[in-house]
Amino acid sequence: MASKVYKGADEAVADITDGAMLLVGGFGLCGIPENCIDALARKGVKNLTCASNNCGVDDFGLGLLLRAKQIKKMISSYVGENKNFEQQVLAKEIEVELVPQGTLAERIRAAGAGIGGFYTPTGVGTLIAEGKETRTFDGVNYVLERPLKGDFALVKAWKGDRLGNLVFRKTARNFNPMMATAAKITIAEVEQLVEVGEIDPDQVHVPGIYVKRIFQGTNYQKRIEKRVMRSNAN
Repeated sequence: MASKVYKGADEAVADITDGAMLLVGGFGLCGIPENCIDALARKGVKNLTCASNNCGVDDFGLGLLLRAKQIKKMISSYVGENKNFEQQVLAKEIEVELVPQGTLAERIRAAGAGIGGFYTPTGVGTLIAEGKETRTFDGVNYVLERPLKGDFALVKAWKGDRLGNLVFRKTARNFNPMMATAAKITIAEVEQLVEVGEIDPDQVHVPGIYVKRIFQGTNYQKRIEKRVMRSNAN
């Protein structure tokens, strides 16, 4: 069996081409695949469609690709603290599909589970439901949502082994595990790359069968999107 271990991000993303559909893990700036994003910025691929909870900040995360105008469409729940994103939307330089957060998560999970669609009451009667099939169950209106699958999923885990088994920590478990199941090729960057057998099977969040490539990341910044300090006032 060919090794899943790659030397680094540049090698792991080498075949991501213009126009690719990417699922990018993380929640805000927590648990984002920093190394993969940096490598894509260096590679200069364009016309990307990215599905992610948000689009980073002006100078970090997906904001780097946005600033270089490498993204043609964002599918996300939250615009975030990103002025470039706002400016490009207003200037109609980027297409944006805003999806309720739970719906976004479930669309990705559905893709990984092989589910062709699901009904949700979220978005009924709003712009979210325009052009979509609706049905009524037990007196409640629902809208049909379709799965969201990527060409590549870029995820970041705390620990992984050489077979691709992944363990996430805390908020970084948002979106990363489900995205890892919902793409043709999943690329995982990890803080700790360990030997097979070093991870307790009961602690595995994503089985290695879903992961095609894995590498140990470096120089993680782990920024906080918006730092709020408690006031000293009584």
